[in-house]
Amino acid sequence: MDERRRRIDGVATTVGELAAAEALLDIPVRPFPAELEVERTVSPQSLVQFDGNFYPVSPGLPGVQVKLLHRLGESDLRIATAGQAVIAQHRRAPRGAGQTVRDDGHVIALERAVLASFSDRAPCKSKVRKPLSDAALAEAERLRGPSLVGDPAERVVIDLSHYAAVADRLRSVPPPKEENPE
Repeated sequence: MDERRRRIDGVATTVGELAAAEALLDIPVRPFPAELEVERTVSPQSLVQFDGNFYPVSPGLPGVQVKLLHRLGESDLRIATAGQAVIAQHRRAPRGAGQTVRDDGHVIALERAVLASFSDRAPCKSKVRKPLSDAALAEAERLRGPSLVGDPAERVVIDLSHYAAVADRLRSVPPPKEENPE
């Protein structure tokens, strides 16, 4: 330690003497109650991701922004709305375990939501691909015009002769005259 003498309030003392005279508090039994708060979006399956695991919320909240609250040193995870109303509380799974934590209440609520959307009506008729009628084929031929005979590569799709003529004219135009400032 530093053994140099210093004058503090008229008294000569060393750093070691000051440290020995200082009354320290006991170490706290519990850690400081720090809380981690993270925003997440609820998935279409009513799940929220945190630390490599998935935690459920009530069905009907997909796309909603929620806050995950974890008090450091505790094993619970709370899920709250933007207004701080807690909508779910779960025991945390080990970090990065890839687990989907589900409790009976959320499983039952999810099953009820799925069964409520179930219907015994006849399914929608799917579109049936039917071949074109003769009348439709005849109308398509009439709109296309007379068919051209020969290889399709020999047919001119776009006539570029007009563009070539314009390019030749532009090349033959004399350059602009320079003005002599006097």
